[in-house]
Amino acid sequence: MSQFETITYEVEDTLATVTLNRPDSMNGITNQLMRELWECLSAAANDANTRVLLFTGAGRAFCPGVDLKASTSGAKQEPNRKDYFHITSLLHEMPKVTIAAVNGACAGAGFGWACACDLRYASERAVFNSAFLGVAISGDMAGPWLLPRIVGATKARELFFSSQKFPADEAERIGLVLKTFPEDTFRDEVKELAVNFSKMAPLAIGEMKRNFVDAEKMPLREYIELETERHTRTGASNDSREAMRAFVEKREPVFHGN
Repeated sequence: MSQFETITYEVEDTLATVTLNRPDSMNGITNQLMRELWECLSAAANDANTRVLLFTGAGRAFCPGVDLKASTSGAKQEPNRKDYFHITSLLHEMPKVTIAAVNGACAGAGFGWACACDLRYASERAVFNSAFLGVAISGDMAGPWLLPRIVGATKARELFFSSQKFPADEAERIGLVLKTFPEDTFRDEVKELAVNFSKMAPLAIGEMKRNFVDAEKMPLREYIELETERHTRTGASNDSREAMRAFVEKREPVFHGN
């Protein structure tokens, strides 16, 4: 269970769930939330037992970006650190499958965090917005690096330059989210998907995630050398032998990560 104040962190078997938990402010971001999320995701990234990380928001929103009321109230906030802006890097690079379950408003930095995840699913009531130009800011959380890789360069520019809201069905149409679910079944449907992913072989799924991350920055021939090494190593693992035996024996495999 969570030891944090602005988020909750729960682990069930090999599935970890991180929930932004400031529902009274629609999970608006404060410096404390940034710190706690950074600490939580850092721990999850290094947890050998975790295979999948499900990322969502409490209440009626995913994350609308910074809590403008808190940031302009004059109330003292704890210091922020540049490290915390690498929440995006953690979501994108950790050797786990990261899944954004977008349950409501998703804007600004929250939009960037959703884009950083490997997979995105939305409730039918979700609304998306890059939002930064609406408050005359150039943006953070790597949206211009992430979004073109998801929807294409020109569409990504339009979404950032227009700073207009768009609904879940449009997000699905352009490929930002994989699927949209009815609000009343959304959380159960996405959790079922996450649980299914979490049953995969941990060594193989972690190395597959690294393949995707490395492929973004490596020339093809260098990448193939690295991919082949990982393929050979995971193919010689106990988990791979177990998967093959289970296939022949028509049963579910039991993986141990070695």
